[in-house]
Amino acid sequence: MNRFTSLVFLIVLLLFAHQSVSAAFVDRPEVQEFINEMVVQHKFDAAVLTETLSKVKLSKSIIKAISRPAETKPWYQYRDIFLTKNRIKLGVKFLQENEQALRRAEQTYGVPVEIIVAIIGVETRYGKHAGGYKVINSLSTLAFNYPKRSRFFRSELKQFFLLAREQHIDPHSAMGSYAGAMGIPQFISSSYRNYAVDFDGDGFIDIWNNPVDAIGSVGNYFRKHGWQTGKEVAVRAEVADDRYLAVLSKGLEPHIRAADLADYGITAASALADDTPVKFLEFELKDGSEFWLGLDNFYVITRYNHSALYAMAVYQLAEEILTRYKVQNKP
Repeated sequence: MNRFTSLVFLIVLLLFAHQSVSAAFVDRPEVQEFINEMVVQHKFDAAVLTETLSKVKLSKSIIKAISRPAETKPWYQYRDIFLTKNRIKLGVKFLQENEQALRRAEQTYGVPVEIIVAIIGVETRYGKHAGGYKVINSLSTLAFNYPKRSRFFRSELKQFFLLAREQHIDPHSAMGSYAGAMGIPQFISSSYRNYAVDFDGDGFIDIWNNPVDAIGSVGNYFRKHGWQTGKEVAVRAEVADDRYLAVLSKGLEPHIRAADLADYGITAASALADDTPVKFLEFELKDGSEFWLGLDNFYVITRYNHSALYAMAVYQLAEEILTRYKVQNKP
């Protein structure tokens, strides 16, 4: 067998192997069940859906990525990812370039300009890094090869197909994160369908390329999740002794009354009404800890990403952007 013949044979073998893997994926019982559900519940064409899923490429790198999220880092390392001079500088630039849309979103949804900017800054560095994975590959991999959260991602895969049909999107053209989040604000499929808005009124919702739609969509997301206009997000706290350990918990929702903080040796840095619900938070530093009280709006930020580290990064980035913006725009 000469070199040319060997090369042709190898190519044919690889193509056959890829087809076999694809066929094996589509033929899996749980995938067939998914196809049947989409046909019965949402009137999809079985042949078209089968053809679309046969082109899916499952990825081990996606499993690895979701298994080691940044939120597993200690606060002092996590903070350094997002609270950089460059990200703050770009945040001020994004605010200035989109100020009209941001002010309108603040007026419409009650969410401060700087919070919307910070969300977009943390998620995609203001739209510059929106993800390099095919969404259909990410969601299919996690739906069928990641048992820990397969139920959730199978639901998101269903939402993605519905979204693609509604928005006339080629399922294999949509790009996003390893977890299937899309566009400038990194909405998952269900969030796209439920909260994304046509904020510029052009008749089409585009959160991939249109910052105006992305801005309005973030504002709408927060309003729908209970953002309280004009209320604080978090306040610093101090502890007198280790009594605070009794109120540390894994949950994120505020569950302690401000009036009861003194019982645990906790003091808020600014005055809070006695009936204010708070979540006591400890963040790891290189040397020691810092303490915060998360309020209702802090909890709303965690609805975007269920992590106290994430919410604190968004809050602090927002504060830094606002401070820098005010300095640059002094009368």
